[in-house]
Amino acid sequence: MTNNTVLRLAIQRKGRLSEDSLLLIKESGIKFSSGTGKLKSKARNFPMEFLFLRDDDIPDYVADGVADIGIVGENVAIEKGKNIDVVKKLGFSKCRLSLAIPKEIEYTGVGYFEGASIATSYPKILQDYLDKKAVSADIHEISGSVEIAPSIGLASGVCDIVSSGSTLLSNGLKEVETILNSEAIIIGNQRMAEEKKIILDKLLFRIESVQKGKNNKYILLNAPNDKIEEIIELLPGMRSPTVVPLADKKWSSIHSVVNEDEFWEVIEKLRDAGAEGILVVPIEKMIV
Repeated sequence: MTNNTVLRLAIQRKGRLSEDSLLLIKESGIKFSSGTGKLKSKARNFPMEFLFLRDDDIPDYVADGVADIGIVGENVAIEKGKNIDVVKKLGFSKCRLSLAIPKEIEYTGVGYFEGASIATSYPKILQDYLDKKAVSADIHEISGSVEIAPSIGLASGVCDIVSSGSTLLSNGLKEVETILNSEAIIIGNQRMAEEKKIILDKLLFRIESVQKGKNNKYILLNAPNDKIEEIIELLPGMRSPTVVPLADKKWSSIHSVVNEDEFWEVIEKLRDAGAEGILVVPIEKMIV
């Protein structure tokens, strides 16, 4: 790998996805400047360069090789339809692309949209969905403020990104069909040079270590020695918990890792099995 080889990463210039992406990179130990209005930056301690772009442009830059990888919403990557690789799903900026209609209208199924007009910023994804459902509709492509379309008579319904659903409700709409579940993903150029793939592997290793840390908790507990085997059986995760004798020879301290999704159920079982003094500690990074 040459000394001047860098991995170019395209990131959305602003917005929640941008903030979450930059936080993940910083938590991965990569230092860089991302001041307001900055369109390009270089990491100070890792062979990486950042390009701050409009989200819709990121798949194009990656497909053309201007950027080696990009972080973008899955919905944007699919809509653009470029020849790119999905390198990794990141688990944040989750949302869904849904069909919605005026809330006062009774919805009887996807057949409601037969012959109807639908306003959307995602005509490709919508058309693919309608084709699968054998529904023929008139698609109006709009770049923004899609929710207003029914109230001004432009369309019978909309197809738009939904997070909480509050925007739809405030515009007199109700969600009736989910077309696509989306989250932030890393996309990659299909002709990436081998030396850049090496850097990408190092980046992914750091990201996965951070994510595993966030998804797990380190727990320490005290247990009577005659309950150790029972308690160990309750502990998922690591290959084998650590057992340390205490000053009281009838007791030991047990250390292990518990997944966030199983946390409360496991803690309750441990307590019922006789564990005491349970201490829960967040994990900054986890390497397995």
